[in-house]
Parts: sequence; C-alpha cells; structure tokens
Amino acid sequence: MYNHDVGPRTSLEPAKAPGVSTHQRILRVAKTLFANRGYEHTSTSAIARQAGTSESQLMKHFGSKAGLLEAIFIEGWTEITEDARAAIEGIPAPMDRLQAISRCVLERLERDPELKLLLLLEGRRIRKEGQMVALTEGFMSFVQLLDGVLQQMSEAHMLRANLNPQAVRSALMGMLEGMLRDRFLADRLGFPANFDLGQLRDILGLALASFMQPKHS
Repeated sequence: MYNHDVGPRTSLEPAKAPGVSTHQRILRVAKTLFANRGYEHTSTSAIARQAGTSESQLMKHFGSKAGLLEAIFIEGWTEITEDARAAIEGIPAPMDRLQAISRCVLERLERDPELKLLLLLEGRRIRKEGQMVALTEGFMSFVQLLDGVLQQMSEAHMLRANLNPQAVRSALMGMLEGMLRDRFLADRLGFPANFDLGQLRDILGLALASFMQPKHS
C-alpha cells in the first residue's frame, strides 16, 4: 500500500505546459499520480482532471488505466534501451558492453525516481485485467539487447559451458531488481539494506564473475 512517505516527493507540472501534447500531459500526470498514490488508488478521472483534459480523451489515447500504465513502461524501457544501445556503440568487448548497459539502467533510474518506483513496485504485478504489464515491447527490446551480449559471451566461451545465457540474464536482472527494491525501501521505510550503488555494482560484478569461465573471471 502506498502512503505519503513512500512515493517520490515530486509535484505535478502545470496541466497546460506549453509545447506538451495531450498525450504527453496525460502520461506525465499519470506517472506522478501512480508513483505517489499507487496505481490502484488513482482514478482515470483524477488523471484527466490534473492533465487538463477529459476521461474520453484519456481513453482515446490509452484505452484504459492499464493501457496508460503500460504506455509509461513502454516509454521508460524504450528510453533505457536507446541509452544502452548508444552507450555500447563502438565497444567491442562483450564484458565492457554488459557493464555499460548496467550503468545505463542504474543512472536512468536514479535520474527518474518515479519510473524507478513504478518499475520496482508495480512492474511485475498481475492485475485483475489479467496482464503482466512489465512484459511490454520496450521491456522485451531491452531483454533482447542484453541477451545478444550474453549470447556473444557464450559463443566466445566466456560463460561457463553449462550455463544458458538466458538463465544468466534472469539471474542478473533479478538480482539488480531485488537490490534496487531493497535500497528503495531502506531509503523510504527504514528497511535493513544499508548499501549504496557502488556496493550494488560490486555485488553484480562478483555474480557475473561466478558465471564466467575461470580464465575470463
């Protein structure tokens, strides 16, 4: 359940910010309201009112509240993936590419606490609409990018021979997600997770090293 201490402490932009389309206004307002009030406790009427538009326009653009949350995730993961693709361009070594991707994810989420909160607390929940909203096109594009690098590492015999690259990806992403969630809960609710981003990166590095052939670790 959300409360005023858990959500990121940000304020809504003016409903009619110049140069911002109705589509983008609805997205921005919904992102802030979902992050501060929680998805279940935010109504489409409240989003439309804050965005300076009507519920009918919201439905026209996004179809439903679930469609709106999915659009937020699509936008977020698409931007993360674009940043990651740009970061690894010209980097030949797969290990360096993997580290660059990890850096991009962490830096992007630190810059966007609302997106981080929604991904960590809302992204993997199955809702009454019957869909897992995290499995969007944007998210799957990121997974494919990561899988491509890990497949390169496997083909170069850098990963242990008995490991499926997709299992390595799931382990690394699960660890990153879990540690980020614990760190977030520590910041907001006093959960015992007294480590910083530097230590998080070190743990990920140690985990990755355990998946490598000894000569590459």
